Amino acid sequence: MEERIGEKEVFGEMAGKMKKSLETTNQQLSNLRTNRPSPHILENIKVEYYGSLVPLKQLASITNPGPRLLVVQPWDIASIEEIRKAILKTNLGFSPESDKKMIRITIPQLDAQRREEIVKLAHQITEQGRISVRAERREANERLENLKKGGKIGEDERFRDKERVQELTNSYIKQIDEALKKKEEEIREV
Repeated sequence: MEERIGEKEVFGEMAGKMKKSLETTNQQLSNLRTNRPSPHILENIKVEYYGSLVPLKQLASITNPGPRLLVVQPWDIASIEEIRKAILKTNLGFSPESDKKMIRITIPQLDAQRREEIVKLAHQITEQGRISVRAERREANERLENLKKGGKIGEDERFRDKERVQELTNSYIKQIDEALKKKEEEIREV
């Protein structure tokens, strides 16, 4: 059955916005610290660089050469002290050590209390993702209702489209929940 232009537009925009919500949630979850250090936790730290705040990933390479070690190697050695200060300012609990060429960060083991704090933060992040997806559902349903009122779709199409909106919403919420479950397992891993 061929969709009308209005319906196609509603579903296209809704799916795009829901996908963006999922990507944002996944990105924020990847920045949370786990017992397995990952360069991702440092990538988006903002560093003062010639008067601008720049993400660390644009100023240096970040590697994970060992199980509890991250190495930050700036492309401009003059920025090393600013990078070190920016890492210290984050609430990650790291003590970066610099040898004027690179920064080494030994990652301490997370204690049980800190792991639970990070799990709570992960739940908050995913709840925001769910709220965002539900907001897109509400907006799409309102637009479908307006199409019906405008005579562009009938009652049957509106009913069918609302079911499709709910199916898409459930799909994205399920993906967010799966991302949370995976992250929780990583965080609680000792």
